[in-house]
Amino acid sequence: MVNARKLIAVGMLVALAACAEVGPNYKTSAGNASEANGVFVAGGAATSDAPLPDHWWRLFNDPVLDDLVETALASNVDLKAAKANLERSDALLAEVRDERDISVAADAETSYTQQSAESVLSHVKPPRHEIYNVGSTMSYDLDLFGGIRRGIEAASAQNEAAIAARDLVRVNVAAETARAYADLCNAGNQTEVLKQFISLQQQSLALTRELIAHGRAAPFDLARQHGPLESSRSQLAPLQARQFNAAFRLATLMGQPPEKYDRSLLACHTPLALGVLLPTGDGRALLKRRPDVRAAERWLAASTAEVGVATAALYPDIKLGASLGSTGAAASFFSPLTNRFAVGPLVNWDLHRSAVRDRISAAQAQTRASLANFDSMVLAALRETETSLDTYAGALDRLQRLKDARDQAMVVNERTSELRQGGKLGGLAALDAERAWVNSEVAVASAEAEVNNDQIATFLALGGGWQ
Repeated sequence: MVNARKLIAVGMLVALAACAEVGPNYKTSAGNASEANGVFVAGGAATSDAPLPDHWWRLFNDPVLDDLVETALASNVDLKAAKANLERSDALLAEVRDERDISVAADAETSYTQQSAESVLSHVKPPRHEIYNVGSTMSYDLDLFGGIRRGIEAASAQNEAAIAARDLVRVNVAAETARAYADLCNAGNQTEVLKQFISLQQQSLALTRELIAHGRAAPFDLARQHGPLESSRSQLAPLQARQFNAAFRLATLMGQPPEKYDRSLLACHTPLALGVLLPTGDGRALLKRRPDVRAAERWLAASTAEVGVATAALYPDIKLGASLGSTGAAASFFSPLTNRFAVGPLVNWDLHRSAVRDRISAAQAQTRASLANFDSMVLAALRETETSLDTYAGALDRLQRLKDARDQAMVVNERTSELRQGGKLGGLAALDAERAWVNSEVAVASAEAEVNNDQIATFLALGGGWQ
């Protein structure tokens, strides 16, 4: 009857272990996240609400860029560190999950010993013995109040935060690679246009010298044109430096020292061109996609679970234990006189209640801080995206207007060239018209670089680049 009662009691404890769990159950925070459901207000006609593809850089339809990004994602040293941190997190999660298993320990020792006669109030020398101790113990934590389960819940959330951290590095590596390549190509494009402009300035200067030689222009006209020429020449070195610096950045992004940059990339003189409207999706998709928002949400989940871990310490930790072994003289090794065993529950209860409640209060405060951080991340993601879209739309409008101005300057240049060929216009006037056209090309090239930078910044704000 007694044994039956013990079995019933153990059964009840196991049943409680399956259902009892202290601490708050995590639910995704409402607040700012719940309000980010619609499409973005900025962007206008420059964007579409189509879903953002994982490999957004392929929208530029540039095979060289595709290869560079894929190489960087495979070789970047920061990404390797992030992957190693994730592997460490995986191992820590496995360690926490192992706490649900039966704990088994074994020990064995032997010694040749003699007791002190005076320690047992004897004046006769005690005999010497060879004694041993061999045994094993097993225990299983019933986890009646869910402390272990909450710990696993917290570790799982932290592991998912590590995954998001890895994805955040991926997003930045892809964006920085695309930005470096765009900078390299735009610097090459601006250099070519600037060289064309300098060539026209040199032609104008040569024609002015002829006019001065024939008394048809004042000598100060030469100085007036020489200054702008030198000003244009002064812009070449910074553009070439930008191109080389971009090549150095690409090398390091791909895990190589700067001196091993790919020299063939310097031949790029064409800006990146987005063949479609920039896809943005909506606010809800953005928050699911942004790695920093996902990481903040997972840390909030982990903090909530930690409240349960701390609360479980208010209650006793009950384990079922058993031990089996043999202890005694070596001459009686594993005899009935030396064998031993024990079976029974093990109870551990921290009765320092104030300290436990302080830890609970600290965990609750951390949860509130994590919630505030999550809300802050949501607001920052929405603000960054709207700001990037607004900036991109403005840059695109500016580029279009500069292209219209360039086209008008081209028409004027073509008409002026026809008049010059017909002898109805002088050479300087024709060169001025051509210089105005090329000068508008310089402005367009600069605006194209700005648009590329804003496109990549927008893709970065949208959090694309992971699967």
